[in-house]
Amino acid sequence: MSIVGVMTRPKDPLGVIDLMIGFPSPERRSQYEFVGLKDDASKDLEMPAGFLFGDVPEESADVAAAIDTTISAMDEFDIEQGLFSLDEVSIVARQQHPHRVNLIGNFDPNKGPAEVRRLRDVHAEHGLASLGVFQAGLMPLRSIADPQMYPFHALAVELGVPLVANAGVPGPRFPMEVQHVRHVDEVCYDFPDLQLVMRHGAEPWQALAVKLMLKWPNLSYMTSAFAPRYYPDEIIRFANTRGGDQVMYAGYYPMGLELSRIFAELDAVELNDDVWPRFLRTNAQRVFSL
Repeated sequence: MSIVGVMTRPKDPLGVIDLMIGFPSPERRSQYEFVGLKDDASKDLEMPAGFLFGDVPEESADVAAAIDTTISAMDEFDIEQGLFSLDEVSIVARQQHPHRVNLIGNFDPNKGPAEVRRLRDVHAEHGLASLGVFQAGLMPLRSIADPQMYPFHALAVELGVPLVANAGVPGPRFPMEVQHVRHVDEVCYDFPDLQLVMRHGAEPWQALAVKLMLKWPNLSYMTSAFAPRYYPDEIIRFANTRGGDQVMYAGYYPMGLELSRIFAELDAVELNDDVWPRFLRTNAQRVFSL
């Protein structure tokens, strides 16, 4: 790809916002016990999509070590803030580093009104920056256009936070239909005030994802779970043209990628000079009110 005005990632301190980062919990495997995997090979993995990644970061021994490990890594790579899944470790980390640790409340729509109440209570106590859902990991499976999802879309609008949902073929060995990008269209139509963010690539429907972002200004994309060398060409082209305000950086540490690999590969991503600050920081500030 050859684009006029392309430059490498800025080396001056910018204060990156990483929209998918975590702590190397000593109980990583237990975090995926909810997942309905059927094949024995997947059940033996530390994380259900581990076969896709060759450098899954190591775990830390305890909560304090896990927090120190991630905060130190953030310092090393100029990550000012991160979006962390809500759990016991991230709650402690937010108490210790309130200006650096933001929380995403992942939910299960199958739990119904009780789950809505739980998220509302958690937001009141801890302050959520976002709601999140992993559609292919639900039992039963639900697309974001499923009626069971609608109370959570309404809650996100009520709380004034974006909703982050997986898009594309799931990494774990689950059926893909509920994560087809076409489901986004109906939700954006029914909830024009909802900030909806697609995560995990949208492949092989990335061209459709771009078309829908052109159509719906409150729809965005983040690069989670993809090493930068594998960012879809359609997404980079969109960011460099009409989509500079709708594409945001997200990593995958410690779930599947080391930050050292991510930031080394970012240097080869061909973004225009005016896109880099938006990609690495300001789009996330605006969408997630950080």
